[in-house]
Amino acid sequence: MDTFVLLGSFVLLMVVGVPIAYALGLSALVGALWIDLPLDAVMIQLAAGVNKFSLLAIPFFVLAGAIMAEGGMARRLVAFAGVVVGFVRGGLSLVNIVASTFFGAISGSSVADTASIGSVLIPEMERKGYPRKFATAVTCSGSVQAILIPPSHNAVIYSLAAGGTVSIAALFVAGVLPGLLMGLTLAGLCLLIARRENYPRGEVIPLKQALKIAIDALWGLMTMVIILGGILSGVFTANESASIAVVWAFCVTMFVYRDYKWSDLPRLVHRTVKTVTIVMILIGFAAAFGYLMTLMQIPLKVTAFFTGLSDNRYVILLLINVMLLLLGTLMDMAPLILILTPILLPVVTSIGIDPVHFGMIMMVNLGMGLITPPVGSVLFVGSAVAGLKIGVVARAMKPFFVALFIVLMMVTYVPWLSLWLPRVLGL
Repeated sequence: MDTFVLLGSFVLLMVVGVPIAYALGLSALVGALWIDLPLDAVMIQLAAGVNKFSLLAIPFFVLAGAIMAEGGMARRLVAFAGVVVGFVRGGLSLVNIVASTFFGAISGSSVADTASIGSVLIPEMERKGYPRKFATAVTCSGSVQAILIPPSHNAVIYSLAAGGTVSIAALFVAGVLPGLLMGLTLAGLCLLIARRENYPRGEVIPLKQALKIAIDALWGLMTMVIILGGILSGVFTANESASIAVVWAFCVTMFVYRDYKWSDLPRLVHRTVKTVTIVMILIGFAAAFGYLMTLMQIPLKVTAFFTGLSDNRYVILLLINVMLLLLGTLMDMAPLILILTPILLPVVTSIGIDPVHFGMIMMVNLGMGLITPPVGSVLFVGSAVAGLKIGVVARAMKPFFVALFIVLMMVTYVPWLSLWLPRVLGL
């Protein structure tokens, strides 16, 4: 009955339209009152949830990504990607995927990736003869890489939801191969579609111009080196790399590229603060909600449920994948990570799944939810940028869903993809 009261009140509040963060907090209060837990204990857990040093990485990465997104970095990455892959048939679709790979390694946000890359490439692809719905589908699906390739904000949230037992650095490194696999799979699909539909072939860029474009993009690409190289070399922590990335992004944008006005900076910082505030409220309420779940032994009950269905780890992982895919279509990614990680982590560890590997499984699953109606935030942004109805874009996404599902199965059942690089680097 305790479980029904806690989870039932949460679902009821969401159904009536209460924002997820507040639904978590209010249902935690309802659960506390039901089991006669002093409300002071809930408030203590709420405060403790946001009073974590590792959370400082989130606002810094968000700010660095915002600066680079609005400071001309997207346009330069698109131009550089055009030099690398733009000359083949369907080259602009490959440029889209590669630019998303680069930009995802800077912003760590699929939404920012879609908005920035999409505003540049969707009109350009249409102008060169690609259907707008295809261009939008490529942009949305390619941006899912940002949740895997470091610095992923959601990797930080997963580490927090796991109780700090999973290293952020290990999660960052673990996402490299799955992220690249996703990019290669989507690129292969784009090539097949381009050949079938006879999409235009791009032009080879002259060497002198190509060198100029590469040098121009190099400043922004150095952000990836600073973030990942600094962490792996042990020069600084994830938090320190995030703050250094902000300083680097600011200097490159304002003093090298000089495409951004100083007068626009206060508005950018204001938007960043609003974003971070929403995330922190969500994290605090989720911590209180998770505390109630622990007291009610919900993780133990869920573990017993899954292990009672089957003792085969592959079957259990398949069931978890199905559940995550379904829930990902109904809720946004961050709250699902915060809610489900404390519940599912004991399940997967009981069947011998590495927590870092499970983090990648969860990221891919919920990343697919970002581009799936009815609550796919990336799908909404892509549709808005393209000026298309969500249903039109969703139908165009069908082959990309298949490609991403193949990647999901490989990440789920080939642990080597997620664990080889962290083990090689001793993380």
